[in-house]
Amino acid sequence: MGKHGVSILGATGSIGTQTLDVLRNFPRMRVRALTGHSNIKQLSESANEFKPETVCVPDAEARIRLRALLDYDCEIVTGDEGLLYCAAESGAATVVNALTGRVGLEPTFAAIQPGVTLALANKESLVTAGPLVTEAVKKAGAKLTLIDSEHSAIMQCIEGGARKNIEKIILTASGGAFRDWPRERIEKAAAAAALRHPTWNMGKKITLDSATMMNKGLEFIEAVYLYGVRPEQVEVLIHPQSIVHSMVQFADGSVMAQLSTADMRIPIQYALLGNTREPNDFPRLDFTGIGSLTFEKPDARRFPCLRIAREAVSRGGTYPAVMNMLNELAVQAYLEGELGFYDLSALIEKAFDSYTDRGLNSPGDIREAEDWAQEFFRKG
Repeated sequence: MGKHGVSILGATGSIGTQTLDVLRNFPRMRVRALTGHSNIKQLSESANEFKPETVCVPDAEARIRLRALLDYDCEIVTGDEGLLYCAAESGAATVVNALTGRVGLEPTFAAIQPGVTLALANKESLVTAGPLVTEAVKKAGAKLTLIDSEHSAIMQCIEGGARKNIEKIILTASGGAFRDWPRERIEKAAAAAALRHPTWNMGKKITLDSATMMNKGLEFIEAVYLYGVRPEQVEVLIHPQSIVHSMVQFADGSVMAQLSTADMRIPIQYALLGNTREPNDFPRLDFTGIGSLTFEKPDARRFPCLRIAREAVSRGGTYPAVMNMLNELAVQAYLEGELGFYDLSALIEKAFDSYTDRGLNSPGDIREAEDWAQEFFRKG
């Protein structure tokens, strides 16, 4: 029997819950596996609704808690081994990797199999291992699509013109919570202010990455690896209205843009349906109510993470992995009040001055780079 249905890794997070919301409109798409971490109650509610054959939780204690909350019988797997099982062995034709951070890398590789569509929301997979991931997808005959408003927009724009004719990719950015703040005010900002995003409702990590614009730096690196363009062919523009989700400029000067409301369910549906379109009941754009659409260049002095991301991809090898690991650690430290806002970027710049790249040939090289970054962070 062939693969069918969907496996969702990270089903209780922002992308995971919105993926389930999309699937409510398409009952023909069976849920084969769900994974969650700390919110066992929410995971049980989703499992009781969608009835997957397999559910993954962190450990044996969580398995006991989940079992007591389920109203049907299913296989409950645990830990990293269970996560990899849901990625590779659930029988799903589409695997949604909505995990946050470095934990998503191994499931990404596990999910890449012949005929499988990997719907990737885990930015770290492409940022740290872009060349390895794209090569593995090509070798396996799998399909890679990104659950991301900007990259979904780019993919839709490329449908209107040959990839070989791309002249420039234009990534749009909301600018995050501090878009209009002066550097002196940003420097003293507490985490609570950074988490007040003006247009998107996301988890803490990605919301803070939006405030530093590291999120756009990660998407910049993804674009270089995914579309095979040079770094100088990718431009980032601040677009406060979050209506134009990205653009592609072609060799003849034509520009294709994708517009929609700021609703992540739209790119999620596009990915789940194999980059095809079907009706839904999501809110539509009201062009008479939009007003003006504005674009501006980001201020490198206020948002140094964009420059750091460009440097990381230009250096290549495992520099993006070092950058990503240090950003994860620094974001958590900032949220806990242990670092200042600009300490995040300063830390990565300092690390780049000390790090010696050994090349990127296997996932093991990434683990070594991340271990180095963790030790560098620990030493301060």
